[in-house]
Amino acid sequence: MSNRQFVAGVDSSTQSCKVVIVDPSTSQIVRQGRARHPEGTSVNPERWWEALLEAIEQAGGLADVKAIAIAGQQHGLVALDAKGQVVRDALLWNDTRSAPQAQKLQDHFGPEWLASNTGSLPVASFTSTKLLWVRENEPELAKQIAAVALPHDWLTWKLAGYAPDISKLVTDRSDASGTGYFNSQTNTYLSEVIEFCIGRQIQLPRIANWNEVVGEVIHDIAGGPACSIGPGMGDNAGAAMGLGLDSGEIAISIGTSGTIFGVSDAGSKDTTGAIAGFASSDGRFLPLVCTLNATGVLEWGARILGVSLDELGALAMKAKLGAGGLELTPYFEGERTPNLPHATASMAGMTLANGARENFARACIEGMLRGLGVGRELIAQEGIEISAIKMIGGGAANQGVRAVATELFGDLVSFPDSAEYVALGAAHQAASLKN
Repeated sequence: MSNRQFVAGVDSSTQSCKVVIVDPSTSQIVRQGRARHPEGTSVNPERWWEALLEAIEQAGGLADVKAIAIAGQQHGLVALDAKGQVVRDALLWNDTRSAPQAQKLQDHFGPEWLASNTGSLPVASFTSTKLLWVRENEPELAKQIAAVALPHDWLTWKLAGYAPDISKLVTDRSDASGTGYFNSQTNTYLSEVIEFCIGRQIQLPRIANWNEVVGEVIHDIAGGPACSIGPGMGDNAGAAMGLGLDSGEIAISIGTSGTIFGVSDAGSKDTTGAIAGFASSDGRFLPLVCTLNATGVLEWGARILGVSLDELGALAMKAKLGAGGLELTPYFEGERTPNLPHATASMAGMTLANGARENFARACIEGMLRGLGVGRELIAQEGIEISAIKMIGGGAANQGVRAVATELFGDLVSFPDSAEYVALGAAHQAASLKN
């Protein structure tokens, strides 16, 4: 009789790789591990693989795990040649150099066509824009590209021992919906977008069903045979699954980026580009608004004041709503929503009277949350009647953020216990696999 009784979920995020080992009969985490990822917006994918192996080891290995699934940061471009070798460092979602290419895609296909066929207008985060950027700026490298994967696709492929066979790449519809060349209504790739971006057709990962077994973990890593692998998902789809989001509920996640998303039975077709019409892993849709500036705003404010993040929150709670008139526009890294990749931050409303540390701290938190509040309003305009807001992520643990959010959003907002929701969503998928 097999001693494999647990499931594992992975969150391969921008900053780190987290692995949780879960008892599917209770949904409780029995152990976990973590490893750091390199900083930057352009990263060698091998560092993700090393981090995954380290996190699995820290989590006590997979000898008693019957299934695993990987959720990962969306949009990242992992370009492979015909031999399955990485052509260049992966361009991540927060690399904005491809903003001109996003505009070229919009000019060529038109907002109506893009919204109707991809659910979103491309911005610099999307994989399609990065692929076009490589073609235009690194033409010799572009000629070598035979396949494109996303971060979680590539890790799943490696974990199953499929490398270097690019024909065995596999993904799911949630992560594919963030590429800019996938139609989540028909669950098919858009060959005309690929042709425009790279000048030819290339190998793309097969779209698997959300609860499909797509392989087995390499024997040496699994500690034996029969550890199944699920198709995984994008990180936001993982968070939605981990939170158990239902109709009418939205999540606001405050991490490196800020994301606002809710599960819907109908796909978004926003021609303004403010809402990304992503898909959920399990067949529904996940309209999402993303801001680039989230916890980094808090870290900046704390650094300026020479305090910890907890102290920044405590200072903010001493100020009144409105921060005495101080208003921070926190576009420190440009912005994705609204689409202003080259914008910068500014502090307005400064007077001698409101120049207090408490007001400055409050303005930092309010500025970040106002951006997230715009996302909530946009999601509501999609026809989702919001009945609850679940605020998660590292930034949501800050007491000052919680206090200000409650004032801004009212009784709808709640703060679920801190947990690795993305990894838990992946673990839920692993527990649901069907042979």
